[in-house]
Amino acid sequence: MQDIARGVRAFTLGTAVSRVLGLVREMVFAHLFGSSRSTDAFNAAFRIPNLLRDLFAETSLSAAFVPVLTEEKGKGKERQNLLASNILNTLLLVVGTITILGMIFHRPVASLVAMGFSRIPEKLALTSSLTFITFPFLLFVSLAAWAMSYHNTEGSFFIPSVAPAFFNVFSIAVPVAMFGWYTARGGDPIFGAALGVTVGGLMQLLVQVPGVFRRGYRYLFYLNWHDPQFRKVMALFIPVAIGLAGSRINVFVNTILVSYLAERSMTWLNYAYRIMHLPLGLFGMAVGTVALPRFSRLVLDRKNEELKSSLKDSLKMVFFLTVPSSILIAFFAQPITRLIYQRGHFTAEDTAAVSQALILYTLGIPFISALRNVASVFYAHQDARAPMYASFASIGLNIVMNLALMKPLGFLAFPLSASVASVVNIYLLLRWLPRKIGEVNFSPVYGYFLKLAVVSAAAGLAGYFGFRLLTPAFGPMFLPMLSLTLICGTTSLLIFYFGCRLLRIKEVDSYLRRFLRK
Repeated sequence: MQDIARGVRAFTLGTAVSRVLGLVREMVFAHLFGSSRSTDAFNAAFRIPNLLRDLFAETSLSAAFVPVLTEEKGKGKERQNLLASNILNTLLLVVGTITILGMIFHRPVASLVAMGFSRIPEKLALTSSLTFITFPFLLFVSLAAWAMSYHNTEGSFFIPSVAPAFFNVFSIAVPVAMFGWYTARGGDPIFGAALGVTVGGLMQLLVQVPGVFRRGYRYLFYLNWHDPQFRKVMALFIPVAIGLAGSRINVFVNTILVSYLAERSMTWLNYAYRIMHLPLGLFGMAVGTVALPRFSRLVLDRKNEELKSSLKDSLKMVFFLTVPSSILIAFFAQPITRLIYQRGHFTAEDTAAVSQALILYTLGIPFISALRNVASVFYAHQDARAPMYASFASIGLNIVMNLALMKPLGFLAFPLSASVASVVNIYLLLRWLPRKIGEVNFSPVYGYFLKLAVVSAAAGLAGYFGFRLLTPAFGPMFLPMLSLTLICGTTSLLIFYFGCRLLRIKEVDSYLRRFLRK
């Protein structure tokens, strides 16, 4: 598993750059726009290409493409490039057509996804215009996912993981540069944010292209949907896409439901989700992304026992990274939210609302992260149906909970139901896993998880009370508050480390050595 640790380290380093810049982007966004009718409209409009991105790019494409491309790589570079070109040309044709149609029919699309905005015609009209501007993002990020899959098959994880940093840089620079221009002309500067994400999506693609060619890719004008390997990719892709379509339908339904709640609810949830995505993207996605090519090779080599061992080790690694980070974020939710967002048009009321949603979102981080690893075993066996069925079950639960809880809890129902649904999703996959690889003794993993949770909760609680005790001495200004948060957060991490040593969680030292080893 040393190769996975090395790959996770490279992926995490690259992702750390993009995620930190992503938080900078949200800080700039909060400062410029705060939470308002315009930010609700932007979040609803950008949600539309994002819904389709998850369907055509990243998880769905890599889950279907990487195992088959890994198989073709073993047959020679020419076979590998033929399949890669076939997939690339298919994306250009299919996703390009959807993008054009989305831009043409932006008004009905916006009316459908944010129908609650119809009570405020100006808000719905703004959402429609922003939808037109942001839709090309879908094509650019889908092609970027294709490039990422090619990189990952070649064992390259840093470049594709850092590519989103370029998206963030341009989604920061464009709205900042255009804010004054729109304001001086009486326009809504939120249009600069829409242009920024589209330009950023293009740059996320372009930065990966040179590396793809350096690793031996040569474009072929080849489009053959009857090709056996293409059909094998589609046999994987379609169930994954259907499963993700269910989750996207879930997000779609949730967007409609949130649009009927109090104004700013959609913006608050988006801000909380962005913070939650930092540990999820840094750690959970990293292990799952690196594990998939390895699991695929082990399945091809029929090394079932090594696959079981690798799965358990990857789950322990995921929990080591996500359990303490998510619990600490939950305990420090309010100061973290305040430090990142509260300036300019972002108020203390916004901080209180976002931090509450963030606490509920963090409950699901370890389970969402582990889910990607368990699902990778099914994808490596070129079986996407089981993850699809588990996804449907969790989606149904998510929607039912939202409908039942949105009236008493308001916008907080949505992060709570998302976390509960993630637990149900991974529970179902673990129940079905023996059908694929035989019985696996996960008892050590469960015990390990509980120990991590107890130690992390104790460390977080200590840091929280220390923060509350020392806050009057440090005061409310940014630098003192940042210093206090760092001091208490670092203290919590030290307590976590020594608590692990006390409970003899030997993996902590092992993982630290593996991540630090060159």
